[in-house]
Amino acid sequence: MGMDQHRAQISAEWTDTITGEISRARVAPADRAGVRRFLAQFKGVGLEVALEATTGWRFVVEELERIGAEVHLAEVVQTSGLKGRGKRAKSDWADARHLRELLLIGRLPESWIAPAHLLDLRARVRCRHTLLHQRTEWQQRMQAVLYHHGAPHARGLLKLENRERVAALKLPPAAREQLTIALSMIDAIDLQLAPFDQALRAYARKQPGCRTLTDEIYGIGELTSVTILPELGDTRRFQNSRDAVRYAGLDVTVHQSDQRRAVGHLSRQGPPALRWALYEAAQAARRPGSPDRDYYEQLAARIGGNRACIAISRKLLKRCYHLLRALGDQALEPVAT
Repeated sequence: MGMDQHRAQISAEWTDTITGEISRARVAPADRAGVRRFLAQFKGVGLEVALEATTGWRFVVEELERIGAEVHLAEVVQTSGLKGRGKRAKSDWADARHLRELLLIGRLPESWIAPAHLLDLRARVRCRHTLLHQRTEWQQRMQAVLYHHGAPHARGLLKLENRERVAALKLPPAAREQLTIALSMIDAIDLQLAPFDQALRAYARKQPGCRTLTDEIYGIGELTSVTILPELGDTRRFQNSRDAVRYAGLDVTVHQSDQRRAVGHLSRQGPPALRWALYEAAQAARRPGSPDRDYYEQLAARIGGNRACIAISRKLLKRCYHLLRALGDQALEPVAT
């Protein structure tokens, strides 16, 4: 079966491998109850299903596993690329058929389905990453407002002395209102982050994989380890450490044709929270006491500090790959809360 999932409905097309009969159905509403009613007819028949790893796949996979189906989660970009570049009709039925056919001939590019406890941890660290990103955006808005009105540039606007300095500036009412709202939003985010970070740190201190990363790799702390673990997942699914680098989006894109070869930028085709954690760890790993300090200085003199940190990020990711792979099943063990 191939399932093309949308928020309002799911298009499903399946083949009976004994009779060769092809059938179709549309599931609406596409919520858990609707999916459960539709799948009841397939319980115990040896169903094998492919669906894309788009938003909402988790509850569908849970319902499929509930009836004993074998589930394959398709990698979206590669699956779409297998359609070819020719112009053709695009419909939900065509997408469901494409998934079914790829599954039938064994060419479906699959994504890893993480266990439930790891999906929950991944959701938590991504929520934290979003909060941090929004906090940074509000600080950037404050800097933009101050620059727009000619105020002197200053780093660390959230420090007490800088807050007092900003409060003493003569600014138009509209600008003052913008700054007040920005500070209120930042304080509200900090209020949510404090207990969130405390809980994640406690989890990292108990979880075997996180403890190994923290103890063995200079630069990786509790918050970065608890982000790397669920985002990287089971490293045994990668053939080598280079595959892990590509998964993280830290590989450099290359366009080559005949004798021409152009090196591009980072692909960034991977979890943003994973790249953030590795870059934060690289910032710590370039400190004077780090074993990677000499490597960083050599690269920084040649290609600049930022690119040198990205190179260290790759090295740290490869070390994470080997450490977690060596731990085996223990690396992803759940922790009782």
